Amino acid sequence: MAGPSVSEAPSLVDRYFTRWYRADVKGRLGEDHCILQHSNRLCVITLAEAHPLLQNGKTIKSVDYQISAHCSRLQNKVSGKSKRGAQFLTELAPLCRISCSDGEEYTIYSCIRGRLMEVNENILKRPSILQEKPATEGYIAVVLPKFEESKTITEGLLSQKEYEEIVVKRTNAPVVECC
Repeated sequence: MAGPSVSEAPSLVDRYFTRWYRADVKGRLGEDHCILQHSNRLCVITLAEAHPLLQNGKTIKSVDYQISAHCSRLQNKVSGKSKRGAQFLTELAPLCRISCSDGEEYTIYSCIRGRLMEVNENILKRPSILQEKPATEGYIAVVLPKFEESKTITEGLLSQKEYEEIVVKRTNAPVVECC
């Protein structure tokens, strides 16, 4: 009897991370974010499968971690056991802005409270990996929630099943014509 085929084996992400989602971030329909949570509390922020950047054949022109005149996520320098120097993020703290060749711009938010461990500088040079490999090489940032908040960090987030139900409802929603 043969064992499971290679295609049936779960991916590294599926084996070691739990997927959580925030749908329609800041009220923007379809702008969904995915939080990959590891058992060691680390959370990887990525684009959710239904995000417009992954759906509409868009071409990403640039990624910018410069949030404001005085705040760049690239200036985040973490050191030591207590993670000194890490920027503290709230749920709605912007991580980066993604600009498309069609003029559309998307802001990606942390979605969880915690310390910014790192941003993915590879997407600055190759923005297309955001679309090609969003859950692995195309991640946005890594955030470490406070230890005392790590058990409640997923409150308000959607499980994979709940998220899939929302996406199905969106795609099956009737189109309302105006005028």
